[in-house]
Amino acid sequence: MVRRARALMVATENKAVILVSGGLDSTTVVAMAQAAGYDCYTLSFDYGQRHRSELVAAEHVSRAMGVREHKVVHLNLDSIGGSALTDEAIAVPEQATEGIPITYVPARNTVFLSIALGWAEVLGAQSIHIGVNAVDYSGYPDCRPEFISAFETLANLATKAGVEGQPLRVETPLMRMGKGEIIEVGIGLGVDYSLTVSCYQATSEGLACGVCDSCRLRRQGFIDAGVADPTRYIAN
Repeated sequence: MVRRARALMVATENKAVILVSGGLDSTTVVAMAQAAGYDCYTLSFDYGQRHRSELVAAEHVSRAMGVREHKVVHLNLDSIGGSALTDEAIAVPEQATEGIPITYVPARNTVFLSIALGWAEVLGAQSIHIGVNAVDYSGYPDCRPEFISAFETLANLATKAGVEGQPLRVETPLMRMGKGEIIEVGIGLGVDYSLTVSCYQATSEGLACGVCDSCRLRRQGFIDAGVADPTRYIAN
């Protein structure tokens, strides 16, 4: 009898679903997971973001790193707006701001992790990896360790795998690392950061603005790591 194509696979410790944006952090997470012996399945989201060149970068990075499978899920978070990343009428700030910045996308990581959780169940993977960071980051509430811990609890209450004794972990290997340290680790693992795009308002060719919050953090990271910055900037 032919089994259903979407049937849940037998859980295995060495499969990992990794959220990738095409940026510096998530690319480093893929390299770290591969070094730890995981079979990596990368997941990106076309959610209505203005910086769509990150999707191209995520595909290029995934192909270059030889992951098992790369999947893009289509969402329409731009339909609810509320963020400079999903609403063209809201300008991306080019100066540091107080509090949670307007580039925060409401509930983004909650939605992304939920879909990653579903794919992990289908694959039989027991870990989801995400490049959130509580040191060099923009102050987003869904990048904090408290959020990750709460989501992991939810994941094991809400899934067949969790209920049947196959608990799922949410791995955040970059949580306590600064950008310079992240880059040093990535360089040591052979990451080609020239393939990555981090800018909130990158051009369709992947050229970075050099002035948004993400660009500032990235640029400082290369300075702190003492590594030449391979980013292609618009001014260049």
